[in-house]
Amino acid sequence: MSTRWIDSPIGGLRLHVSAGLLTAIDFDATPRGARVEDPLLDTVERQLDEYFAGRRTEFDLPLANDGTEFQQKVWGELQRIPFGETASYGQIAARLGYEPVVSRAVGAANGANPIPVVVPCHRVIGSNGTLTGYAGGLERKRILLALEQPGLF
Repeated sequence: MSTRWIDSPIGGLRLHVSAGLLTAIDFDATPRGARVEDPLLDTVERQLDEYFAGRRTEFDLPLANDGTEFQQKVWGELQRIPFGETASYGQIAARLGYEPVVSRAVGAANGANPIPVVVPCHRVIGSNGTLTGYAGGLERKRILLALEQPGLF
C-alpha cells in the first residue's frame, strides 16, 4: 500500500492506493511522511486538482470494491449522480429498487464510503433538501456542493 498527503480546498487529504487501485481517501489535516512516488497516486492527485480547479466533472480511476454487496450497490449509484446534481437517500433507495424504508441503510452505506469526493457521497442530501451528515463535516460538504453547483446552499 502507498499513501500520499495532499492539500486541497477542503483541507488535507490522505490518498491510499494498493495493487493498482484507489482504496481510500481520508480527511487528514496533518501532512506526514515523505512524498511517495507512485504513478497511480500521481493520477489521483492530478484528477483531484483538476476537479477542485473546476476542470473535471468525472473521475476515471481504478477503485477498490471493498464493502458489502449492498454498500457496493449504493456506492455505484452514488457515482451515477451527475456533477452539479444531488439526490436524497430515499431517491437512491428507489433507484436501486428498494422501498423508502431502506433509506437509513443507504445512509449508513453512504457514511461508510471509503473514497469520498471521487465516489461523490457529498451529493446526497436530506429528503427536504437540506444538508445532512458527511464524514468530512458539513462545511466540507458545503464547499464541495458549492464547487459543483454555486448557490445551492
